Amino acid sequence: MDDVANKAPKPRKATVRYEDDTYSWAFEQAALLRAGRWSELDIGHLADEIEDVGKSEARELESALRLVLMHLLKWDHQPEKRTRSWTLSIAVHRKFAARALRKNPGLKGVLVEVLADAYETARLEASGETDLDLSVFPEACPYDFDTLMTRPVEWPPAAS
Repeated sequence: MDDVANKAPKPRKATVRYEDDTYSWAFEQAALLRAGRWSELDIGHLADEIEDVGKSEARELESALRLVLMHLLKWDHQPEKRTRSWTLSIAVHRKFAARALRKNPGLKGVLVEVLADAYETARLEASGETDLDLSVFPEACPYDFDTLMTRPVEWPPAAS
């Protein structure tokens, strides 16, 4: 059996540099990992890329929360302009946020920071989309996470 292993062609060495072609590098590194060729791995860049995967998941959650926040701000500050589209966006992005947290429970540990970052951007966007002065919107997020995720928004609006 050793003779068979010794006669098998040796896999070629890693050839792609991260700096030159990250796409090809990633697939080459995955192949090296699967082959157990540990000494050929680009450990430093692999560690950076793995951390980036986590950061990407946090950005996905932030993006979903940002859109919920922006539409809730618009909903609260321009009730006469409420639309079915805002209601739908809030519902859809709540689902995205809930799914991100369900698939990545570790994000719960950074939820306060992610929510604060999302609100900072949502506040700017709400101001820009409503033509209301930025000062109209509170500097700190007026919604806690549970309210953000569950507060009813109905279309058409209930009669007064």
